Amino acid sequence: MSLQAGTKLGRYEIRAKIGEGGMGEVYRAFDPTIHREVAIKVLPASVADDADRLKRFEQEACAAGSLNHPNILIIHHVDTDEGAPYIVSELLEGQTLRQRLGGTAFAPRRAIDYANQIARGLAAAHEKGIVHRDLKPDNIFITNDGRVKILDFGIAKLTQPDSSQPQTGIPTRRVDTDPGKVLGTVGYMSPEQVKGRAVDHRSDVFSFGAILYEMLSGRRAFHGESAAETMSAILKEDPPDLSETNQRISPALERLVHHCLEKNPEERFHSARDLAFALEALSGTSPTSSQTTAMSALPARRMTRRELVLASVAAVAILAVVALAAAMAISYFRRSPTEDHSVRFAINPPEKTGFSSFAISPDGLRLTFVATEAAGKTLLWVRPLDSTNAQQLPGTEDAALPFWSPDSRFIGFFAAGKLKKIEVASGVVQTLSKNTPVPRGGTWSQNGVIVFVPTPNDPLYQVSVAGGEPTQLTRIDTAHQEASHRWPYFLPDGRHVLYSVQGGPQSQGIYVTSLDGKENRRLLNVVNSTVAFAAPGFLFFRRESTLMAQAFDADKLQLAGEPFPVAEPVGYEIATFQTFFSVSQTGVLAYSSGSTGGTQLALIDRTGKELGRVGQPGNYLRPTLSPEGKRVAVDGVDSQGNRDIWLVELASGNPTRFTFDPATDIFPVWSPDGSRLVFSSDRQGPRNIYQKSATGAGKEELLYKTDANIFPSDWSADGRFILYLANDPKTRLDVWVLPLAGDQKPFPFLQTEANERAARFSPDGRWIAYTSDESGINQIYVQSFPDGGGKRQISVNGGYWLAWRSDGKELFYVAADKKMMAVGVQADGPNFEVGTPKALFDVRVQSFTSVQAQFAVFADGQKFLVANSYGELTSAPIEVVLNWTAAVRK
Repeated sequence: MSLQAGTKLGRYEIRAKIGEGGMGEVYRAFDPTIHREVAIKVLPASVADDADRLKRFEQEACAAGSLNHPNILIIHHVDTDEGAPYIVSELLEGQTLRQRLGGTAFAPRRAIDYANQIARGLAAAHEKGIVHRDLKPDNIFITNDGRVKILDFGIAKLTQPDSSQPQTGIPTRRVDTDPGKVLGTVGYMSPEQVKGRAVDHRSDVFSFGAILYEMLSGRRAFHGESAAETMSAILKEDPPDLSETNQRISPALERLVHHCLEKNPEERFHSARDLAFALEALSGTSPTSSQTTAMSALPARRMTRRELVLASVAAVAILAVVALAAAMAISYFRRSPTEDHSVRFAINPPEKTGFSSFAISPDGLRLTFVATEAAGKTLLWVRPLDSTNAQQLPGTEDAALPFWSPDSRFIGFFAAGKLKKIEVASGVVQTLSKNTPVPRGGTWSQNGVIVFVPTPNDPLYQVSVAGGEPTQLTRIDTAHQEASHRWPYFLPDGRHVLYSVQGGPQSQGIYVTSLDGKENRRLLNVVNSTVAFAAPGFLFFRRESTLMAQAFDADKLQLAGEPFPVAEPVGYEIATFQTFFSVSQTGVLAYSSGSTGGTQLALIDRTGKELGRVGQPGNYLRPTLSPEGKRVAVDGVDSQGNRDIWLVELASGNPTRFTFDPATDIFPVWSPDGSRLVFSSDRQGPRNIYQKSATGAGKEELLYKTDANIFPSDWSADGRFILYLANDPKTRLDVWVLPLAGDQKPFPFLQTEANERAARFSPDGRWIAYTSDESGINQIYVQSFPDGGGKRQISVNGGYWLAWRSDGKELFYVAADKKMMAVGVQADGPNFEVGTPKALFDVRVQSFTSVQAQFAVFADGQKFLVANSYGELTSAPIEVVLNWTAAVRK
């Protein structure tokens, strides 16, 4: 009988039924002891009738619960209530792999990602002697943020009355006897399970292979109209080759799947750890030489005589292709873009560097890109497409977001808080605008106008290519939930601009506006994408991980037909949603499948020694330590691009979603007693300040609402004031104070023509440290609170993010060269003495695009928690397609 809402099961209160199956019913429940929602699986009462089975189950479930791996469902508690056994686990939001598949195949990149996570979870279990025995898509869960969780470890053992008995009759097997129906669990059994023999971890490897096959092909590896036919196929048949249904599957990946599905356990992967290692070599990262060797060592499927002949011919052909590739690329530029063939090739980053943003020139002859060296030095590079050599552009240090002039002679870019341009031939650099601290794109018209976005919350601005005072072009309509305008792109007439709007569902999308202000309307409802236009008349945008194009009449400003895929997967920058593609007016497309901005929280001491990493790599921004130093709040971006607040336990590394609204929730700040968190959200239009209990219980409450976009920055130690940043069209980023007592009327602390950000109270509440670009570069300053006197400059050669030591005697900040700096300070009455800044260690950040710190410091100032970027030197190559329209037609 199902449990009703409000029923108590032990200390847990049942909220709602969320599923059921052969092994019992699953409920959403609330644990009042620790104020969190959990999932409870109530097992069949028949289990309680056999004391030995129940005891074995409890031992196995407890063992699974001890795994504490991010790809295995976390078991909190195992107990019985009135004789009915139940399991309490973490509550997951998402779908099972069976539901996610829906009878269709995944793109190879996504299948490999999921498979890699499954393999890592299996490896952790196998290394502790725990075998799943019933691995299938129904027991694999995909959370809303793309994490994979293996469910029901240990439950398969419960279904077996005697461990010495055959396993072919396990109750979890579903057998649909109606003609034409496909079998459930039977189709994922290993041959040794079908034969009723003892199983070990290699049985899980076989089941894993069947699951991966299904993810890649969209069909079962073994299936039939009866249990007997399916079991016979498992014992005697090999599944059809994957390449028959999906030409995008590489031979190495197909070989890996066949290696998992070997009938003889001795011929499969020897461990899930080896399997995960092999999958890493096939992922989007660059494999090491040892990984490449591991992949090549996999036994290949026996080739037929015909295949051997074809392979010999192919080997000769490859030599010819390599010799002709360069000639084809060069000769392409003498051909018309309307011809019916295309040429593809990849551009890798210069040695010991990694890509970020890039742009193809309008004439399609050159590619400019930003590359970062291991030491953190960033420069613009230019590479002609008919050459293998790329050249650095001196004077472009810290460059970001390059864009070309229409004649392909100049490159616009952003660096050190300025909009600049460089003439490629002469190397002359000129500054055009000084107030662009955190830019979100630029575009150059044939009429000598540049449209750009200075900060994430600004509208579009325009400025002459000769320089001068920028003027505002668009207005952010907060009444219709617009939060940000970004990624402008000029149409060929030089009068109309495409751009992207971030905000609520009624406002987000791709828009077009005109320089005279007479035109402004939405073209497409698309979430978080860069936009571009190219001849012979197509508008480009990203939809999830696919680059799409749609016919667009640039004269009538009208879309036609349906959008169609151009490339997949296409990557993007996690923090800004800049999509990594560029297209010329001559039919050249450049894109990258690698996404940047991924981080992992690292514990680092003052000497720079890494003491450990917290949790798994993810998309974490702005870490903020709780007052007791045991938890950290972060902005987290899931696989669908949703941005929420997450809490991470430092001891275990386990992340827990804190906010669930589909709006953007960012900038978490702890209350001084650790009982609450405030954050910024655009769920009602402008980004305003909300609060919520740190336990996660209760709803988010609106703390302060205004028409401007505002972001909490700090909370005073006495609990009386919250510092927040406000975006004003005239004075840009300003620092305001929100009193939490009295009339609670906010007042400005810093409101100048410069951009002030990253403001933090001193522990005694008498001083505020902040970053400002008033001198032309970002520096750290301190002023007394609340009167704003006693101004002192803290940094010397630039400074961005900052934090105080808990006793107020030391300030930490990140310098422009990406070094963590420490400076001793002494406050005595109205005096504030500043020592000499000292470099502590290098931080691994790609850019200073965030207006809030990417690090937190522990109370004693001896340890730091840094959101380090670990992937910038292994970014995917840039794929170049010459005459992309021909590739799509085929």
